[in-house]
Amino acid sequence: MAVSKNFLEYILDQLSSCEGISKRKMFGGVALYRYREVFAFVFDDTVYLKVNETTKEKFLIAGAKPFKPFPNRPIIESYYELSADVIENPEKFIEWIDASLAK
Repeated sequence: MAVSKNFLEYILDQLSSCEGISKRKMFGGVALYRYREVFAFVFDDTVYLKVNETTKEKFLIAGAKPFKPFPNRPIIESYYELSADVIENPEKFIEWIDASLAK
């Protein structure tokens, strides 16, 4: 599950005004962190954002798919696919990150 360099650069550029963002390769993809807390995974040029009890419903209504990094392993219900319209709007993207990290 590779991540193209261009896609990752695009995602990081979209988040350039968001403080505390870092990345680390993980399981053939990339984990995105804000102040050392994972908030997303990027696999196959798709962003999977962390969900919580408050945000999961928005993803389900939008028809987002849960994160399934490996075909023969279970899905990871705590991360869902983030839509392109959110990614394309940096302010909205950061709002969704803030909501996903809210406790």
